[in-house]
Amino acid sequence: MKYVEPAVGPTDEKTRDRVGRLLLEEGAATTAELSERLGLTPAAVRRHLDAMLAEGHIVSRERPGRGPRGRGRPAKEFVLTDVGRQTFPHMYDDLAAEVLRFLARLHGEDAVATFAAERVRVLEERCRSAMAGAGDDPLARAEALADALSAEGYAASASALAGGGQLCQHHCPVAQVAAEFPQLCEAETAVISRLLGSHVQRLATIAHGDGVCTTHIPVRKAV
Repeated sequence: MKYVEPAVGPTDEKTRDRVGRLLLEEGAATTAELSERLGLTPAAVRRHLDAMLAEGHIVSRERPGRGPRGRGRPAKEFVLTDVGRQTFPHMYDDLAAEVLRFLARLHGEDAVATFAAERVRVLEERCRSAMAGAGDDPLARAEALADALSAEGYAASASALAGGGQLCQHHCPVAQVAAEFPQLCEAETAVISRLLGSHVQRLATIAHGDGVCTTHIPVRKAV
C-alpha cells in the first residue's frame, strides 16, 4: 500500500517546530538523523525541510568529511539561518520579563516606565527622520509613520475613517513581555502621539490578545 502524506494543518506546524527546535539544539542534522530522532518517515521530514528552505529558515550544505569518503554522494545536512533562529523568541522574552521584574522589585514600577520610554527613544528618532517630509496633517503623518514602522518590522498600515484616522500594527516584537508590562505599550503610544502631533487612543493591542495593535487618530478640529 502506498504511503500518502497527510494534508498540511496545525499538526504539520507543530511538527515543523519540532524539526526547527532539533536543528537549534543539534546545530546541524541530516534528513536521516531527523527522521530517526523525531520518529517520522524520511519523506515526511523532507516535506518539512523543503518548506523551511523555501521560507529561508534553513540552508543545506555538504556535511564536512569525517574520515575517508565512501562511494556515493556526500551527506547533506541542514542548519538554521538567522531568520530561522528568530522564530524561537521565547528564551529572550522570558529573560526580558525576568529583568523587568527584577527592575520593578528593586526600584519600583516607575523604573519600568522609565526603561520603556528609553527603549522607544531611538525608534522615535528614526521614525521622525523618516517622516521629515510628511507635513503637519495628522493623517498624512500617519501614513508616513506606518511606512517608517513597517521598515522597523511592525507591518503597519494607516487608513482614513469618518471620525479621523487609524494606525494598525500587525506585528509587535515585544508582545509577550508587554502582556505583563503594559508600560511598553504606553511608551509606544506616547511616541505615536508625539510623532503625529495629535492626541491618539489605543483601541486594541496584540499584547492584550487582540489580532492587531489599533490606534485611533481623531480629526483635528479647526480653531
